[in-house]
Amino acid sequence: MVGEGVEGGLADGMRSADDEDGRAMVEVPHMDRLSGGWVKSKVISVEEAAELVGPGSTVMVGGFGLVGSPLTLIEALLSSERARDLTTISNNVGEPGKGLGRLLLEGKIRRAIGSYFTSNPDVMERHRSGELETSLVPQGTLAEAIRAGGAGLGGFYTKTGVGTDLAEGREVREIDGEPYLFEKPLRADIALIRAHRADTLGNLTYYKTARNFNPDMATAADIVVAEVDEIVEAGALDPEHVVTPHPYVDYLVRAEIKLGVDAEPLLGRAGGG
Repeated sequence: MVGEGVEGGLADGMRSADDEDGRAMVEVPHMDRLSGGWVKSKVISVEEAAELVGPGSTVMVGGFGLVGSPLTLIEALLSSERARDLTTISNNVGEPGKGLGRLLLEGKIRRAIGSYFTSNPDVMERHRSGELETSLVPQGTLAEAIRAGGAGLGGFYTKTGVGTDLAEGREVREIDGEPYLFEKPLRADIALIRAHRADTLGNLTYYKTARNFNPDMATAADIVVAEVDEIVEAGALDPEHVVTPHPYVDYLVRAEIKLGVDAEPLLGRAGGG
């Protein structure tokens, strides 16, 4: 029963109700060390999720290239009038005309913070024309800055970037005779992430390399929306497989666009993996 076809975002056999404000409620079963009862459902439509991104928002977007990228959520932002003048924090800005690359072509991204912009020539073109502000961050530094943001740290020191243009005007401190560059943490107004399976509470599992930046981003934003392949009943996921615990996740959206599903079925899971 659990994990079969989803109707209205819930697996077959799941019970639901409505609370006073019209939001669906889902039943949490009684289990060892987990009390049962009714909780407000985190499942929303992709249109509702897109409305959470307002003008000038800073948005973390998961993915390494297009793999592990929340393509359904990104597509929804194209038709949202509120999603404009965005600052994106992502490894790259999609690919030409794909993923975040589509938002770029529509002029919705004002600034991009990332580490691998050359995967999309449109980024370089718009940067040179002055249409896009870019902040280049080495890939390992990007991952650690996001993790630091989620952990509540004030920053960290790294050797990466010392002696390069990236260190110009920045704090460099000598530690044990070695120079280190100070990096501030990164946080966002909202994180759009991609996972494989979720339960109705919002616990998440990931699929192989599609995991990439997503778990760290889930900890480093005021609002977290997870796009998933499958939503199952609370208690159905093996706790040992849960990577992102439910308190980090505010909303769930069912994936409608899957990377390479026609050309290569194995890429159809969790944004390709």
